[in-house]
Amino acid sequence: MVVDQDQQWLLGCLSASLDPNQNVRSFAETSLNQASLQPGFGSALCRVAANKDLSLGLRQLAAVLLKQFIKKHWRENEEAFEYPLVSSEEKALIRGQLLGSLDDSHRKICTAISMDISSIATYDWPEEWPELVPFLLKLISDPSNTNGVHGALRCLALLSGELDDKEVPTLVPVLFPCLHAVVSSPQSYDKYIRGKALTIVYSCIYVLGAMSGVYKTETTTLVTPVLKVWMNQFSLILEHPVQREDPDDWSLRMEVLKCLNQFVQNFPSLIESELMAIMRPLWHTFESSLQVYLRSSIDGAEDSYDGRYDSDGEEKSLDTFVIQLFEFLSTIVSSRRLSKTIAGNVRELVYQTVAFLQITEQQVHTWSMDVNQFVADEDEGSYSCRISGILLLEEVINTFGSEGINAVVDAAGKRFQESQRENSASSLSWWRLREAVLFTLASLSDQLVEAEDLRIDPANLAKFIEQLIMEDTGIGYHECPFLYARIFTAVAKFSSVINAGILEHFLNAAVRAITMDVPPPVKVGACRALLQLLPDMNSSVILPQIMNLFSSLTDLLRQATDETLVLVLETLQQAIKAGHEASASIESIISPVILNVWVAHISDPFMSIDVIDVLEVIKVNVVIIHFVVRNAICLVCLC
Repeated sequence: MVVDQDQQWLLGCLSASLDPNQNVRSFAETSLNQASLQPGFGSALCRVAANKDLSLGLRQLAAVLLKQFIKKHWRENEEAFEYPLVSSEEKALIRGQLLGSLDDSHRKICTAISMDISSIATYDWPEEWPELVPFLLKLISDPSNTNGVHGALRCLALLSGELDDKEVPTLVPVLFPCLHAVVSSPQSYDKYIRGKALTIVYSCIYVLGAMSGVYKTETTTLVTPVLKVWMNQFSLILEHPVQREDPDDWSLRMEVLKCLNQFVQNFPSLIESELMAIMRPLWHTFESSLQVYLRSSIDGAEDSYDGRYDSDGEEKSLDTFVIQLFEFLSTIVSSRRLSKTIAGNVRELVYQTVAFLQITEQQVHTWSMDVNQFVADEDEGSYSCRISGILLLEEVINTFGSEGINAVVDAAGKRFQESQRENSASSLSWWRLREAVLFTLASLSDQLVEAEDLRIDPANLAKFIEQLIMEDTGIGYHECPFLYARIFTAVAKFSSVINAGILEHFLNAAVRAITMDVPPPVKVGACRALLQLLPDMNSSVILPQIMNLFSSLTDLLRQATDETLVLVLETLQQAIKAGHEASASIESIISPVILNVWVAHISDPFMSIDVIDVLEVIKVNVVIIHFVVRNAICLVCLC
């Protein structure tokens, strides 16, 4: 492509804006801002973005600046608008240049150009740009131009997120056949491109689902002809085993599951007759994904692509796919109309799900390095495969009642026996399955304890839990810290049914763990056990070691940060309540530490509430209150 003098100047400014020297960058950015006020600047950026002879970095930068330019200068009366307004002639030139560049071989350039087109479409389509969608459909329909197909799909994917109930009904009849042709042609298009086609299908189904409540007849008319066609295609994709170290395979299946989820949620009566045919392929995906997940995420022997994204910014990890799989299964299970399709496989579903709940190699690394992250990830509001799996099991219990509960207990027993065999065989990872069993039971403890129609009576449930938690009391804290932390948590969750002698044993173990040099996750588990056990434990058991516990928790409070700080404060509060007879004697030691925490976090209202709760328990005197208020006022004045 020929580069004229003006283009050469623009290229120089763009290059300088990437210079590591701050002065050079600032001068270049100022020059580009001034140039953006001149006619032809937008089309000049277009030419740079489209020039395949230039570096990828410069082209991407030009496309990004063009998006900013469009936002500022394309349409008057918009909030971000700045003069001058782009002329009609230059707008037409830019639209044409962008469409002509959609078949670029670089996916990042395709994405950047698609974002520019989407920005313009927000203002111009369909009234002022009626040729946009016909052009994209024509591009999609040309299998000889794979790059063009990708560019058009990426553009439509961005547009489809903005479609409303007026546009989708007219678009679906012409768009879906083109998308189906792409998805059903693995010999012509790779999984990545086919997955992008399904993101558009998902967006359209989502809008139709939102419309179905008001326009039921119209949406039913639109969905009925395409449902069977797409269900057949979904079956073909899901019936093959999940591939190892293939994020495009995972992403393709994830888009299938997202589409199915929309059909199930919004059109259950239409999909009911079709769903049974897809259950076998779905089960193949479920079982094979477990094998891939065990090797990649749990054992860390293969790449799970954790925390990585494709060129369009979409996450492509194995965890993301598994979470979507759990979400779809939860949707089926929670539907009264559709849960019967899975009723015959409830026990196997639960059994397989428990294996997914093992701690991954990445989690072991992260939690070992950052105990605050360990505490945060244990919260119910976190987002992970483990949490999603528990949500699925909760739906199983809610829908299938005693059958679901018995399935959980049976699965836990089987997996526990498997972990015993792995331990006997000297497997280094035997503890993961044991921890997953305890995690499952502890997470569902309320349902298990309150169940009235359990196949085993409450006494036998208690014995089962006691067997699980006592099995590993001989292992060292350092040997399996996460298993020990989970044992403490399980004791806390099932304290209402566990034998008093065993509770006393674990109370003593928790106090020792707080005082010893053990891995932080063990201390976290010990704090959680103490939170539950201290309020109900006999004072004769607590008082002999309460002073040691006060001292250890106070030391721990000095070291704790963020998430762990709240946990230690809550534990200290319960310890003071339980040992109130002795707390007065160490008030002079505890109070200054608590007050220092308050002063250090005076701007955090939630932390302040936790600190005040502890202060109220130890009956802080008036002098100390004045001290706290004075420090708080000083800090506020300094802020």
